Formats: sequence, C-alpha cells, structure tokens
Amino acid sequence: MKLLSRIGFWLLVLVIALFALFPFYYAVLSSLRSGSELFSVAYWPERLDGSNYIAVFQRQPFGQNILNSILVAGTVVALSLALSVLAAYAFGRIAFRGRSILLMTILGVSMFPQVAVLSGMFEMIRSFGLYNTLPGLILANMMLTLPFTVWVLTTFMRELPKEIEEAALVDGATPAIIVRRVFLPLMAPAAVTTGLLAFVVSWNEFLFALTFTLTNERRTVPPAIALMTGSSAYELPWGTIMAASVIVTLPIIALVLVFQRRIVAGLTAGAVKG
Repeated sequence: MKLLSRIGFWLLVLVIALFALFPFYYAVLSSLRSGSELFSVAYWPERLDGSNYIAVFQRQPFGQNILNSILVAGTVVALSLALSVLAAYAFGRIAFRGRSILLMTILGVSMFPQVAVLSGMFEMIRSFGLYNTLPGLILANMMLTLPFTVWVLTTFMRELPKEIEEAALVDGATPAIIVRRVFLPLMAPAAVTTGLLAFVVSWNEFLFALTFTLTNERRTVPPAIALMTGSSAYELPWGTIMAASVIVTLPIIALVLVFQRRIVAGLTAGAVKG
C-alpha cells in the first residue's frame, strides 16, 4: 500500500511537470526549426539551427527592447520595495485612525482589471508628458505591483516580535534606524520573494506597454514580440517569435534558480511567531 502511494505520488509529480514544462520545451524546439518544418509535428530536435535567434536581433532592435524591460522591471521593483517597506512599518507597527480602511483601499485598487483603468491611466500619463517614455511605463506598472508588495510586507511585518522593536527603542533608535537596521535584515527573505514576483509581473506586462509606447525603440519585450509581423498567418516569423520567447524567459528562470532558497524562506516566513 505504501509502495502504491509513492508510485501514485511520483506519477502525479510527473504529470504536473510535463504539463508545466512541455509548452516551454516545444517553444525551444520550434525556435530551432524554420520554414515548412514549423508546420509539422515533431517532439525531438532533428537539427540545431540558430538562425532564428540571430534573426530576432536583425528584424528589430530587440536588444534595446530587452534593455527597456530590464530598466522598467528593475526600477519598478526597487521603488515598490522601498515604498512598501515604509508602508509596511506604518501599517504593521503604528496604530492610527483609518488604517484598516486605507489597507482595504489598497487591496481594492489591485482588484481592478487593467482595461478598467486604461483610459484614465492614459490621460494621466499623457498629461504628465510621459507618453512613449520609460518613466511612463514605470509609473503604470507601479499600479500593478505596489498594492501587492504593500500587502505582503505588511503581513510579514505584523508577524515580527514586538520585543525586537521595544529593545531598539530602549537603546534610543529612531523609527528610520529601526526600519533600516532592525526590520530590513529580518525582512530580506520576504522582500526577495515579493520583489521577484513584482519583477515577473512587470517583465511580462503587455497591455500598458502596448498602449503607452509608440516607437519600437521604447517598447519592452512583450509588445515587441507581439508586433513581429508578416504578410499572412503562414508568413509570420513563428520561429523567430519562439526564439524571442525563449530568450525573454531565460532571465526569469535564472532569477528563480539563483534566489530559490530565499524564495522558499520568504514563502514560509509568515509561519514564524514571535
């Protein structure tokens, strides 16, 4: 009975792994094929052809698109974490009137779909003179990441022992010193996890990036891939699109592999009680 349960468990793991990894595997496989080969079914690479990866950078300024995505996503993560740590200290440690209402308002903002705020966000960005600029994309993406990071870090902040803060206050530490030298090191696992999720959201964001940019040199990678065109469906550069998709997926995989221990620590940190 125990052997059957173990076999069933590993079969379930295998099915989930195949379901999750097969689309990416087939994208890699398709990126190594060209011409009519793309329209035939194959599950193993027949030959290694890197021409699609070269064509990605020849068809358009894809290197600039990747750099734009890195700048936008990196800045969004840095600003979101900086503001969220301060907000988490206020919401988690300071009792003030309207705290619960303000937290629920932040949560409510995150519930709106992007298309519902698209027109208002467009008018705001245009009035600020940020249309077709990277700062405009950063401002728009902050609306997606900031509510999430504030809520996660506030929850984590509330779980930290009060005795740590009381001891720092007795030693004469100011709130700024407490946040920077006491809470920030303790929140590192949660901050890494939250920051990585915010990076993924900003890296993959499509609607704002498509609406608030006009020229190809200002686009991030999702709209840049989507706007790779051909004269017909059969003439679309499917191999090049698959190669571009593989290229932009690799940084996310690398980040997860590098920070996997901190991600696990951050996901389980909320279970620690003071």
